[in-house]
Amino acid sequence: LTNTNITDAQEMETIWTILPAIILILIALPSLRILYMMDEVNNPSFTIKSIGHQWYWTYEYTDYGGLIFNSYMLPPLFLNPGDLRLLEVDNRVVLPIEAPVRMMITSQDVLHSWTIPTLGLKTDAVPGRLNQTVFTATRPGVYYGQCSEICGANHSFMPIVAELIP
Repeated sequence: LTNTNITDAQEMETIWTILPAIILILIALPSLRILYMMDEVNNPSFTIKSIGHQWYWTYEYTDYGGLIFNSYMLPPLFLNPGDLRLLEVDNRVVLPIEAPVRMMITSQDVLHSWTIPTLGLKTDAVPGRLNQTVFTATRPGVYYGQCSEICGANHSFMPIVAELIP
């Protein structure tokens, strides 16, 4: 009662398997080139290295010969009126607007994540690996972020504050 010609269609199965694979390759190759070109920066105005430690960040302005500082969260006793609790730091990262900035991000101890949601930035800080992100801010202001990786006890107490000035 069955027709053997219907169940034996190996040529058709080969075509509908190989044809989508070829289409996916044709879509992927130009996309990989574009992704690679988006990550490269020819001439950034600033290069800042951010190192994640347990409960604080260290910033190095590498273009200015050894300008290094730590950024700790301010305890509640040291907050001024109007400061944001658990988000304010003692030393902010100061960056220019309308200039390409390269952030090189790494970690010393465990996985961290350098995240400022309002700037659209999130880059993982991995021990032994140097990741980079590039951005150009268009509006001045103070931008807040936190470590968004579960990097241990009190990981949310690693705030990031970037002050963008003209």
